[in-house]
Amino acid sequence: MDNLSMLTDLYEFSMANGYRQTITDEQGVFDIFFRKVPDNGSFVICAGLQQVVESLKDFHFTKADVAYLRSLKLFKENFLDYLAHFQFDCKVTAIPEGTPVFAREPLLTIQGPLLQTQLFETLLLNIMNHQSLIATKARRITFAAGDKPIMEFGARRAQGPSSATFGARAAVIGGCASTSNVLAAQKFGIPAAGTMAHAWIEAFPDELTAFRKWAEVYPDNASLLVDTYDVLKSGVPNAIKVFTELKEAGHKPVGIRIDSGDISQLAKGARKLLDAAGFQDAKITASNALDEHVIQSLLNEGAPLDNFGVGEKLITSSTSPVLSGVYKLAAIIQHGDVIPKIKVSASREKLTLPGLKQVYRLYRANTHEAFADIIALSDEVLDHPMDVVKANPIATERHQSIDQYDAKPLQEAVMDGTTVQADLPGVFDIQKYSKQMLQEIPAATQRLVNPDEYPVYMTPRLAQLQEKRGLQEKESVR
Repeated sequence: MDNLSMLTDLYEFSMANGYRQTITDEQGVFDIFFRKVPDNGSFVICAGLQQVVESLKDFHFTKADVAYLRSLKLFKENFLDYLAHFQFDCKVTAIPEGTPVFAREPLLTIQGPLLQTQLFETLLLNIMNHQSLIATKARRITFAAGDKPIMEFGARRAQGPSSATFGARAAVIGGCASTSNVLAAQKFGIPAAGTMAHAWIEAFPDELTAFRKWAEVYPDNASLLVDTYDVLKSGVPNAIKVFTELKEAGHKPVGIRIDSGDISQLAKGARKLLDAAGFQDAKITASNALDEHVIQSLLNEGAPLDNFGVGEKLITSSTSPVLSGVYKLAAIIQHGDVIPKIKVSASREKLTLPGLKQVYRLYRANTHEAFADIIALSDEVLDHPMDVVKANPIATERHQSIDQYDAKPLQEAVMDGTTVQADLPGVFDIQKYSKQMLQEIPAATQRLVNPDEYPVYMTPRLAQLQEKRGLQEKESVR
């Protein structure tokens, strides 16, 4: 990854410069979390941690960077000198990539010199908001497709090269099987996949010639695009002619792709033609502005589709294009003392959770079924039984009692300075882990429409601290 230290909002530098002049020995603790799930879902698939680690390990400022900042005439020389000799000196804990996470849970926490932790806000949110958003959309799309593979092929519609490349990575974390993006395939070890565009067909005198020339070049990768002219009158019959010629020459055809029209009816017609010609194993791929709802509808109609190519609606998460994760100060550490901090607002929904925290997934005793998460202060031991409070400050019936559970901590140590403490697995290992974690949470929570609420609680101590700090902050402005 390129050095992204200058990828920040100006006010991060302004605050950091201010801290350098006024606060020199305090540490900051910041949490990343979100309040709202895209597409009215119930959870987000956490992604982007590897790029966070790579960015923080390489965080530095070049002479040109410092010279540019000096030219703005906003910053003191002692701050610019600090940046010129910058050394990353923070600790990072995070929930592993691929984990389904819920609203208000700290999915990443960074602790270190206040000046440093302030500088990372924009960069870390940029990485984690983007990849978690795309991984979440991919999870919805692959959920709709069931056991039928999804190829990510949205690079042409992504918002820039970085979004295309890291979006493809996130899509695989969310369940996709391959990508058409060769750079992403090379960079992250993802199978590269793809067929042809309509331009190939149009470049030859007729469709049959185009198919034959493709088969000459790629006799063992003959997947033919059949909708340039007419799927059932021209495309599939011509594909069958070429498939027959390939079979006679000892090659096995791959299948066809349909990219326009009434895909359900065209796929049914194509399947009949292919089967009647003896090509029962030829796959039918669908593409053309697909998303989870279109795919689910096609399969519910009985469309005989074997896999899907999904582009713009995946790589941009076009139906819900923002994951509004936030980066909030949770504590100041001064001379070893932890001073919890809280953001209060006229909207209770924006009330933050103060202090150093840990997130636990709760499982029913003697089973491996998760039934709730609980956010606790990091030094707490969970009680059995325990009265808990819903983390959503506007929820009704907030108080519950839980017992007979096993608790698994979700946040783990990731970095201590530039020393990496956590494993950073490949994308398919993350995908496998994600599928295992999804199997543990209730099926009703995973529905695409009107998913059941998965409870997220606070411990009594954390709830009391939130209430106390909120009242103190309100009193301070009276």
